[in-house]
Amino acid sequence: MGIKSFQGKRTTSVKKEETPILVSNYMTKKLITFTENQPIEEAIDTLINNKISGGPVVNEKNELIGIISEGDCMKQISESRYYNLPIDGNNTVGKAMVREVETIDGNMNIFDAANKFLESKRRRFPIVENGKLVGQISQKDVLKAAIELKGNTWK
Repeated sequence: MGIKSFQGKRTTSVKKEETPILVSNYMTKKLITFTENQPIEEAIDTLINNKISGGPVVNEKNELIGIISEGDCMKQISESRYYNLPIDGNNTVGKAMVREVETIDGNMNIFDAANKFLESKRRRFPIVENGKLVGQISQKDVLKAAIELKGNTWK
């Protein structure tokens, strides 16, 4: 006599159509931005008052031209202190900012973005469409996405 299965008839599992989890679904769209000619003291005040660690620098056409961070501002303060010079109107965001900025595509999967964060050691990535700044994604945004998904649909 052969072995009988007591599990009953096996049904084929129906796969749900999964929608990709995109960066654009979790990016911040209301950004605090800076301008190139803005005094560095004003940028420092903005960072402190809004409890942010950096932000994009844009021109009058809302095109991304750089990014400024707390570290960039501290470097500017340190240099002023080293040369015993006051921080004055000559110290602008444009002098302190990083001009070579890596961006992320808004259509990128959120977990591919997480890998990009790990590889690059950055805290934020701007999202640009058609040359215009449309948003920014931070490491915290990726963490929010992961918690929201609770790890059971990680595709």
